[in-house]
Amino acid sequence: MNAQIAGRSASLGLLLAMALLVLGPVQAVAAAVDDNAPGTTAGSAQDPVPGQAQGVAWSQLSGDQQRVLSRFADRWNDLPQQRQQALARGSQKWLSMSPEQRETTRSRFRQFGEMSEAERNTVRERWRKFQSLTPEQKDVVRRGFKRFRDLPPERRQELRERWQQIPPERRREILRQMRERPRARMP
Repeated sequence: MNAQIAGRSASLGLLLAMALLVLGPVQAVAAAVDDNAPGTTAGSAQDPVPGQAQGVAWSQLSGDQQRVLSRFADRWNDLPQQRQQALARGSQKWLSMSPEQRETTRSRFRQFGEMSEAERNTVRERWRKFQSLTPEQKDVVRRGFKRFRDLPPERRQELRERWQQIPPERRREILRQMRERPRARMP
């Protein structure tokens, strides 16, 4: 019975960790298309080293991209090249989203904006950790999050509450064990 509870707790920890990781991608996309993104500024990117990636000329953007990025039109040439590239990529991603995906992104971005700075920093750190994973590890995280997301809302809430009832030191131990155990290949 204890092994069963520990297994469920470990699965719950993984699912919740994955759920929190998802905010990072949403924040990154939203930041790319929203100049007022928390924690970002138009000049936050460094100019690339000569010989590296080039900026994006306003005229190279599609009409739809220019419409999405219209608030940047008058200062586009003053933006750092990396920021131009990020905005161009973000606008393309935005344009490829369905209306439902756009609304979900807006909602999650609003949630991110309502977080304290410490909470936003935690999300950013988790996003950096996610980005450092191998493609296979990222796929495992995405599949696990999808399983969690597909649970009925009541079950997700129950799992969240159970996770919160576990003492913090035990949660850390569960997460450590999960990181160290060998991963079974999923089809």
